[in-house]
Amino acid sequence: MSDGTAGSDGHGPGPAEGGGAQRVDAQGNRERILQAARELVRRPGELRLSAVAQACGIGQGTLYRYFPTREGLLSELYRRDVDHLVAATTELLGRHEPLDALAEWFERVAAYARAGRDVFAGVEDAAWRDLAAHSFGPIGDAVELLLAAGRSDGSIRADADARDVIVLISWLSRLDDAELDARGPRLLSIVIDGLRAHP
Repeated sequence: MSDGTAGSDGHGPGPAEGGGAQRVDAQGNRERILQAARELVRRPGELRLSAVAQACGIGQGTLYRYFPTREGLLSELYRRDVDHLVAATTELLGRHEPLDALAEWFERVAAYARAGRDVFAGVEDAAWRDLAAHSFGPIGDAVELLLAAGRSDGSIRADADARDVIVLISWLSRLDDAELDARGPRLLSIVIDGLRAHP
């Protein structure tokens, strides 16, 4: 349970008079804002904070307490996507053999790329550079974890490294939704075949 200070990410409201109930309510507001923004950012046109507030049924002043700028809100959506993608590696390795875990992780990357493209479209260049720096390290570590498991059991070629994989799948964010749906599964299977160790 929080001690009543602002959220660790710096976006949450300050100390709440009245204890835990208000803090829970504040966290609920923040989650509703992020859910609404996630839906709205997929629609054509620029994401507007006023539209997010309306979708949540809260005042713009309340929204601005959590996310003073549009870029800050979009950045938080992006960071969440990255965090979920990274966390998935351990779960997938617990349920699948390494190469199968990598293949399923690629499917999640494709979904992430679709959402990430929408988010990136609304983030200023400087913020994008910060976000890219945030994501490459954790994503690179996640890829390396999957590759290392496959190298260890002999299913993934010994010379494959995380940078290779990131370069190979970077095209995902450049495809529109229709092409991603049409070509994505086949292209990802080609990448998997290329990473497969052959006697």
